[in-house]
Amino acid sequence: MNTKEVYTNQIKTEAKRLGFLSCGISKAQFLEAEAPRLENYLNKNMHGQMQYMENHFDKRLDPTKLVEGSKSVISLLLNYFPQETQNQNSFKLSKYAYGTDYHFIVKDKLKVLLNFIQTEIGDVNGRAFVDSAPVLDKAWAAKSGLGWVGKHSNLLTQQVGSFYFIAELIVDLELEYDTITTNHCGTCTKCIDACPTQAITEPYVVDGSKCISYFTIELKENIPTEFKGKFEDWMFGCDICQDVCPWNRFSKPHNEPLFNPHPELLSMTKKDWHEITEDVFKKIFKDSAVKRTKFSGLKRNINFLKD
Repeated sequence: MNTKEVYTNQIKTEAKRLGFLSCGISKAQFLEAEAPRLENYLNKNMHGQMQYMENHFDKRLDPTKLVEGSKSVISLLLNYFPQETQNQNSFKLSKYAYGTDYHFIVKDKLKVLLNFIQTEIGDVNGRAFVDSAPVLDKAWAAKSGLGWVGKHSNLLTQQVGSFYFIAELIVDLELEYDTITTNHCGTCTKCIDACPTQAITEPYVVDGSKCISYFTIELKENIPTEFKGKFEDWMFGCDICQDVCPWNRFSKPHNEPLFNPHPELLSMTKKDWHEITEDVFKKIFKDSAVKRTKFSGLKRNINFLKD
C-alpha cells in the first residue's frame, strides 16, 4: 500500500468514526462540464434574487483558486433523515431544518477531521466548507463517487437516498481519487411530475426562482400571487421532489441528537402556527436554520398559505 492509499484510508476511517455517512475524494481541478451549465443557469436568471450566486464564478468552478495549492477535494455526506415527522395537520418544514442549524454541526465535525489529518499526516493546509462558500457541493460529491445528480438536481445514492448534507475539505494533499458512479434515475419522472410550481423545467434543470424553497427562504419580498394555492402547506423549504423519489424509500433515521427537533415542533397544528408568537418562534427555533427567514418571514409564509 503506497503512502497516498494509507492517508486516504486513514481519512475515510476517521470520517466514519465522526458519523459521516460516506466520504469520497477527487482531484482539485477545474470543473469543465459544470462551467457552461452554471453560465446558462445564471444567464436565464434561474437564481432569482440570489445575487450571491453571480459572485466568484471562477472560484466556484476551480477549487485551486479558492484554496491556494489545493490538490484534493474531500466530499462528505451526513444523514439528517428524521425518526419522526410533523403532525399531519401542520404547515410543513423541510426535514433538514428540524434540529440545530447544520452549518454548526457539520463545520465542527469537519474541523475535527482536518485537525486529525494535520495531527496524523503532518503539515497539511486546508479549508472546511458547508454550503456557505462558492463551492459546487453536488458536483464534487458526484465526482467523488458518492452518488449521482438526479433529475431534481439533488445528489442521490443507492441504498441511502438524498436526505443528507454535503460538505467538503479542500486540502493541499495528494490522495487516492474515487471514480464517478453511474446514474440510476432511468425513465422515472416522479420528481418532475410532483413539483407543484413546475420548478423542474426539464430533467436535471431546476429553475430556482420557481422553487418553493426559494420563495419561503431566499425571497425577501412578497411571494408572487400566481403561486397562491401551489405550496401544499410548505412554510419553510420543501421536500416534495425528495419525498416522491423511489430511492428515498431506503432512507434510515440519523443518529445525531442535535438534529432532533424541539419537542413542540412535531405536535404543532396549523392553528398553532397561525397563532405563533415571536417568543414561541425564538424558543422552538433557538439554534435552527429557520432563523434565517426570521419571525416576520415565517409569518409571511404562513399567511400566504391561508385559504
